[in-house]
Amino acid sequence: MILEEAKRVIRVEAEALLSLADSLNCDFIKAVELILASHGRVVVTGMGKSGIICQKIASTLSSTGTPAFFLHPAEGIHGDLGMIMRGDVVIAVSNSGETEEVLRILPTIKRIGATLVCMSGSKTSTLAKSADVFLEISVKEEACPLGLAPTASTTATLAMGDALAVALLVKRGFKAEDFALFHPGGSLGKKLLLKVEDLMHTGDSIPLVQIDSLMREALFVITSRGLGITGVLDKSGGLAGVITDGDLRRALERGVDILNTTAGELMTRNPKRITASALAAGALQQMEEYSITSLFVFGEEKMSEPVGIIHLHDLLKAGLA
Repeated sequence: MILEEAKRVIRVEAEALLSLADSLNCDFIKAVELILASHGRVVVTGMGKSGIICQKIASTLSSTGTPAFFLHPAEGIHGDLGMIMRGDVVIAVSNSGETEEVLRILPTIKRIGATLVCMSGSKTSTLAKSADVFLEISVKEEACPLGLAPTASTTATLAMGDALAVALLVKRGFKAEDFALFHPGGSLGKKLLLKVEDLMHTGDSIPLVQIDSLMREALFVITSRGLGITGVLDKSGGLAGVITDGDLRRALERGVDILNTTAGELMTRNPKRITASALAAGALQQMEEYSITSLFVFGEEKMSEPVGIIHLHDLLKAGLA
């Protein structure tokens, strides 16, 4: 019984969304074009459950390149209408189109000179008739069996807001890097903003030995730097290879006298590498692809002499994995 009711609710709301998609027309295009042409911000307003949806719409618009904020209509009639400026676009939301608090701020919005876009379930409502652009969000039925609690209608409103935000995002040419700029604290922001040069070890922290160095020196460097690896430089200062903890274990298993062996004899040639300007997420991807834990880092113009090294632990500490 419980599961059947839950499934019914989801089906009702899904059908509402499909009907909403079919009902989109040139008014939606006009709304997008008005917002794109505006030199102001988008102000989203609504009461009750609609107001909560409006807050999400404003947040989504802001994070996708369209500056927006939520205005509580009841607070608006007590002074907060001063937030609206000429050139702004106001998106007013009311399923009935007759919400008193929303209707009371309409005359002032008009006098200020803001453009009014409304989302309503009734095209004959006072709100719809007052709007410059009307976006219909009517639903056949609410998922609430009493037909009282806003359910399918608020889902439709949220979807319409998302459709506006994404359409604007596409028209603005908004990129993942732009999105990350507004989300520097999240995991996405870190993946798109953090570069290898922000996390790599440099200077004396880079584990390096010469190609003719004895392995006893290489062992000291591997241990003292604490990264489980050392790079091996050729006579011109270029990276010829690397020696890892794994290389040492395999050499011991073969019975190699590692203390009297040179680094050049034991090293693995042609190691994987990355540039300092590459995204740190790219370093992680390369480590996962090749099952390695370190990458030597190079400048853009000179891919022979290492300028740093980045370890898997650096990426883990940065929250990238």
